[in-house]
Amino acid sequence: MSGAAVAAAVTGRTTTGPAAGPWLLGVRHHGPGSARAVLAALRAARPAAVLIEGPPEGDALLPLAADPHMRPPVALLAHAVDDPGRASFWPMAAFSPEWVAIRWALDHDVPVRFIDLPAAHSLALKETAPKEPVEGPERAAEVEEITPVVDPVRVLAETAGYDDPERWWEDVVEHRAPTGETDGGAAPSEGAPGDALAPFGALAEAMGALREAYGDGGQPRDAVREAYMRIQLRTARKEFGDGVAVVCGAWHVPALAARTTLAADRALLKGLPKVKTDLTWVPWTHRRLARRSGYGAGIDSPGWYGHLFEAADRPIERWMTKVAGLLRGEDRFVSTAHVIEAVRLAETLAALRGRPLAGLGETTDAVRAVMCEGSDVPLTLVRDRLIVGESLGEVPDTAPAVPLQRDLTRSQRTLRLKPEASERELDLDLRKDTDAARSRLLHRLRLLDVGWGDPVAGRGSTGTFRESWRLRWEPELHVRVAEAGVWGTTVLNAATAKAASQAVAATALADVTALAEHCLLAELPDALPVVMKALADRAALDADVGHLADALPALSRSLRYGDVRSTDTAALAEVAAGLAERICVGLPPACTGLDPDGAEALRGQVEAVHGAIGLLETGAEPGTGLRGRWDAVLHKLAARDAVAGVIRGRATRLLLDEGRLAEHEAARLMGLALSPGTPPADAAAWIEGFVGGASGGGMLLVHDERLLGLVDAWLTGVPADQFTDVLPLLRRTFSAYEPGVRRTLGELVRRGPVPEGARREYAAPATGGFGPGLDPARADAVEPVLRLLLGRPPEPVEAAV
Repeated sequence: MSGAAVAAAVTGRTTTGPAAGPWLLGVRHHGPGSARAVLAALRAARPAAVLIEGPPEGDALLPLAADPHMRPPVALLAHAVDDPGRASFWPMAAFSPEWVAIRWALDHDVPVRFIDLPAAHSLALKETAPKEPVEGPERAAEVEEITPVVDPVRVLAETAGYDDPERWWEDVVEHRAPTGETDGGAAPSEGAPGDALAPFGALAEAMGALREAYGDGGQPRDAVREAYMRIQLRTARKEFGDGVAVVCGAWHVPALAARTTLAADRALLKGLPKVKTDLTWVPWTHRRLARRSGYGAGIDSPGWYGHLFEAADRPIERWMTKVAGLLRGEDRFVSTAHVIEAVRLAETLAALRGRPLAGLGETTDAVRAVMCEGSDVPLTLVRDRLIVGESLGEVPDTAPAVPLQRDLTRSQRTLRLKPEASERELDLDLRKDTDAARSRLLHRLRLLDVGWGDPVAGRGSTGTFRESWRLRWEPELHVRVAEAGVWGTTVLNAATAKAASQAVAATALADVTALAEHCLLAELPDALPVVMKALADRAALDADVGHLADALPALSRSLRYGDVRSTDTAALAEVAAGLAERICVGLPPACTGLDPDGAEALRGQVEAVHGAIGLLETGAEPGTGLRGRWDAVLHKLAARDAVAGVIRGRATRLLLDEGRLAEHEAARLMGLALSPGTPPADAAAWIEGFVGGASGGGMLLVHDERLLGLVDAWLTGVPADQFTDVLPLLRRTFSAYEPGVRRTLGELVRRGPVPEGARREYAAPATGGFGPGLDPARADAVEPVLRLLLGRPPEPVEAAV
């Protein structure tokens, strides 16, 4: 069919008569200009029924669009009942033509239906469930989207002499003055139908020419969808007559206007696979609309498009006012004069560029020049908050949902944890009942792979009574909740069932210990016995010291969490003690004969075990019990030449920091490690273990000049031909120090050694440096300040004799 014939079929216009149905309203999904045009056309034509591109299973959900608690952006979610991960979304914003058509039909009691290929078929046509749900069933051939063969918008833009397809679309559609008023305005005047439908005839003619030139545009599956839509259109015409309006992607209009037989269309649909599906409405976000995948593609600026749709007049002035308000809220000085000048500049740029109205490019350039003083830094905020936007839609409680989703929604309301599209941090005090319940909910959701929140390092506290979370709700989480629904109907039951199943299936000891930690954090008492049995079984069979060392820290943390949450952890403590004993026996032999990578990995495990044992025996006397046995292990590691240098150095440092090793003994071990007979690479590894990483080794060298002198003497004695081999390791070690520490060390080295007697007698050297002894006079001088900080009364001053 020729382009002119398509246009005539779309508008029903003949050379002698007025417009008549059916009306094929080809649109660009999420286009505010298309939405305004659809609204004007529906008002003018007053169709008897409205058909919309979308899954027919969603017809029963259409009345919810009129619910006062439904607020776009929202999306239809379809997922396979037996495989919830196989899902598709049909998102709609307030400025989407489909949403406008649905609302108009509901407001005027006009029947409205979806006519696209059923989700039961489109989901079954997916060969495998995608890792992430996609938006709509393979919609890459729509007007707004790039296809492997042809991008219709780009072809039309290039034909019109534009190098930017988005700018062309804005000029000819989005910035076109609407026929009639906005949704709240007056109805168009009599005789307007032809004018209101004219844009669709022009677009249909262009699409007809493109389909003649490019066929299906590289999307053969569209033939199946279009055959189904034609069948639905035939059915509607039999029921309502020709007064039917169809709102669909403009790319499909020529196919819907084509003359085919019912038998031919049914032949295309024969033998399609099918799965059982569930559909519901879910909240959507503007940020998700901006992603280039599937149905939501081709809209980089949903916030801007929403503004164009909502602004009844003077859109540029209103936009600049919004930008000024945002920047003022961020403490940037933006006056009324700035707004006026930005509007003038945007309009001038539009005139210079030959545009009918200032577009996003012109307004952005004007904001950058006038309000941001040429900087792109505040412009990033404008893009995130306004151009893209952070809107999150709402769906009424009457919308269908899996039981797990309903339980989650109830919990969110009870705990006052409202899902938000923007990222925010949440600080919790676990001593408060509400915060503790919030923590349990977030941990249970993480166990169910519903990643609403991620734990982050807390601010201002390292205790176990504090937790910090980074929260952000994404629409895909509704699919994750649907997937998790197989485990139970409530968050608690689902998390318990999944934890128990994972415990039985786990093969690695570290996995089971991590699961035990999760169970305590999420407070899953019914799952903990199953996890503990699996933990005991795996621990008894695993003889690898590395695996044991990986498992112990999680257990020690779990015991602390148990104390915070008043959970009985006696069985957990017994398993942890057994693991620690086995580590003490097996670790020294495991630390010999290692390559550099293996030594570095084991160094980290030694540190982790050291911290874990400290948590397990917080009140033990020094040198007794498990702590005493661990100290003996560290002494062995520090003194055994066969142990890798980085591990010997770290063991020495851990003992020194705990007061289990005298300073002179630490100096002796360092002297041995840095003796001339030690290969420079081994000596450098020892230094890395002793003062490297985040252990505060730099301050240790500042305050103990004996150790600094040993390092300095060794470093200056490294042969030139071997210095380049140890330089990378040394650079990594010392570059981790803070600038002030490095500067102080440089000053101490430049000054040279302090006389031994001066250090011993604490004779205050010329710069820096501390002696090994205590200066009572200086210590007494600090005491009044400490008493003031601690709120203690000052010591009474004895009367002078």
